[in-house]
Amino acid sequence: MIKIFINKRGYFVSLTGGGKVRNKKMKRKVIMITVIGVCILVIALVSIFVKLFFENREISIQPDELLKQYMANINDCKYEEMYAILSDGDESDLSKEDFIAKNQNIYEGIEASNLIINITGMTELDKSQIIVSYDTYMDTLAGEISFSNEARFIKNEDKEHRLVWQTKLIFPMLNAEDKVRVNTLKAERGNILDRNGEMLVGKGVASSIGLVPGKMNESKERDIERISELLDISVENINKSLNATYVKDDTFVQIKTIPKDQQELEDVLLEIPGIMITDIAVRFYPFGEKTSHLTGYIQNISAEELEKLKDQNYNANSAIGKSGLEKIFEDRLRAMDGYEIIILDSNGEKKNTLAKKNQKDGESIQLTIDATMQSILYDQFSEDKSCSIAINPKTGEVLALVSTPTFNSNDFVQGMSANKWSELNENINKPLYNRFNVALSPGSCFKPIIGAIGLTSGVIDPDDNYGHSGRSWQKDASWGDYKVTTLKDYGDQANLENALVYSDNIYFAKAALKIGRDLLAEQLTNIGFEETIPFEFGMYSSSFSNTGTFDTDIQLADSGYGQGQILINPLHMASIYSAFINDGNMIKPYLIYKDNSSPEYWKEQVFSKEASEIVHKDLIQVIERGSGSGARTEGVLLAGKTGTAEIKLSKEDKEGTELGWLSIMTADKNNEAPLLIITMVEDVKERGGSQYVIQKVKKVFENR
Repeated sequence: MIKIFINKRGYFVSLTGGGKVRNKKMKRKVIMITVIGVCILVIALVSIFVKLFFENREISIQPDELLKQYMANINDCKYEEMYAILSDGDESDLSKEDFIAKNQNIYEGIEASNLIINITGMTELDKSQIIVSYDTYMDTLAGEISFSNEARFIKNEDKEHRLVWQTKLIFPMLNAEDKVRVNTLKAERGNILDRNGEMLVGKGVASSIGLVPGKMNESKERDIERISELLDISVENINKSLNATYVKDDTFVQIKTIPKDQQELEDVLLEIPGIMITDIAVRFYPFGEKTSHLTGYIQNISAEELEKLKDQNYNANSAIGKSGLEKIFEDRLRAMDGYEIIILDSNGEKKNTLAKKNQKDGESIQLTIDATMQSILYDQFSEDKSCSIAINPKTGEVLALVSTPTFNSNDFVQGMSANKWSELNENINKPLYNRFNVALSPGSCFKPIIGAIGLTSGVIDPDDNYGHSGRSWQKDASWGDYKVTTLKDYGDQANLENALVYSDNIYFAKAALKIGRDLLAEQLTNIGFEETIPFEFGMYSSSFSNTGTFDTDIQLADSGYGQGQILINPLHMASIYSAFINDGNMIKPYLIYKDNSSPEYWKEQVFSKEASEIVHKDLIQVIERGSGSGARTEGVLLAGKTGTAEIKLSKEDKEGTELGWLSIMTADKNNEAPLLIITMVEDVKERGGSQYVIQKVKKVFENR
């Protein structure tokens, strides 16, 4: 048995031999175990402290970071997340729903965006309250708003910081009973004026027809049916308007806008209980149908347009040009409304102006158009499917652009019924189709162009006699049964002048063959075929072949008298004809009025001076003694060419239609008010062909 004891120095002493060494080893082991135990305890305590510290940090986010979160949620319209940051029992005592509604109405009402804050300081009032000072910057529909402000944070029972909400957090000068209002500062869209300053498009007044529900009586349903009939609007649409959530007994509920001049209709409507009629400002087209294809119209912007133009300050209430000049010059005509963001006190009085962006009126545009000329041409052809273009051939000023049948631009602005829209779309005469900007088969009006090309290139001598061909001709037997035909057999003097006077298809078929495929294609390209016409109003380009070349001699021959695949835009034709009085230079047409009307040419020297003079002289004879003699006007020397283009599915087609043309101009090169008119009328077959057109255009020259 071994006995162990501890001496005064703390050694372990054994009665057996070697005990002192073993005691030292055991002591070191105890010390090591003790140290390790202490380290483990320290590490555990530190871990617990760190865990608790960071858990507490995660729960209690610092006030400045909380405020940044709150403001960032405004940009994202996350109003519920904003509400979650608030303390309980704020001074406003707003419910969650009221808080969301108030903030949403204000921030989205002013179109707040890009809101940022800059923390400028934090002040601890006591252990449970901190004031955060900050600067705010935001963009709105009225411009930037910036201000300095303070936010108060308190600790809740869980020691978490919470924002004390008050209306001053929105704007520092906003009290709980105040209201934020956005005033629209209306801008005026630019006017469109004619050359003499007469308004073609501008501000007008219309009658707004509406109902006041509280003034309707027991015959309400019967009265609504009567209103539906009178205004061509469905009962369903009327009831939908009356049942809108905002409608009260004394609310004026707009039903339809009608022109101001419909007094008889207004008198009948006013006999119905509850009807009220007020004047409203509208975009007005005083010439109605006479200028509609030219001016076009405006309407409210569509969702697709709004998405496409989202960076150009349009909104859901914007009106935008939909067609014609209203669309072409949208950027210049457009009005930019201004906005004012204000605070109203409890009495409705203006308290503060937060931001203001002034309105910007659109630019008014003056055209070269002569409203009188436009009206005369429209009146002459209002019952036809036609187009007419009038220009000053010396300056290029476009005096009239008319397409019939047409529509009334005012109908689109004031509200078009579904029935009216269907009528326009389903009308076989296509009133929505703009005929003055398309390319059409020109018929014999193309012959002077072939003559000028042949003379300029030296292929045609004006005195050459192509001999007698009768009323039908073919180049050779390779054409099979195909022959070129003409209406009049005028004998054996087939020179250029007679060919134009008698409108000889055969002469110009032969001329085209002499010019040749390549040269004719080259020369037509030189005078603007297959090229965009340099003009403010978009026009279809003219073309001479579907393949870009004349594939056969028959096609080439037919092209010589304006058939084949020749398609020409009327304005392009006017520019080519202007070369006959401009020494071979094609005038550049333009539409925007300018004080200096000195000529600018689109194409120079497309015909030689000699060639243009010969053709000009011959065109005078066409009016004096030829196919255009019906246009002779006392006191005015005229030059021109008639044309009848056949529109057929094939040569054998006997049911095809005809286009009647007249290209006519004042012939005196010194005339102070030169005029060139190009007119095309569809379906002149059985109506006298181009002679039908002559009688109507003649009246324009007679009434000048």
